[in-house]
Amino acid sequence: MYLHIGQNVVVSESSVIGIFDLDNTTSSHITKRFLSQAEKAGNLISVSDELPKSFVLCSENGENCVYLSQLSSQTLLKRTEMSSWL
Repeated sequence: MYLHIGQNVVVSESSVIGIFDLDNTTSSHITKRFLSQAEKAGNLISVSDELPKSFVLCSENGENCVYLSQLSSQTLLKRTEMSSWL
């Protein structure tokens, strides 16, 4: 199955490690550092020019990739079969 994360971007659900709300997670210096390092490594991809509301951490071919999405984490979660994790 695939997860549509915004605009015309889809990722394989099997590659998704987590879906995170930016408002809640970026208050932590650890998350800010993680996102900064992902950006420096070229692994941070913004799927829209709009203000991001969430980020999706994926592992593809042994490498982590972070997608910034304008969709809320709740919307993305509803689009997956992961809602059973709640």
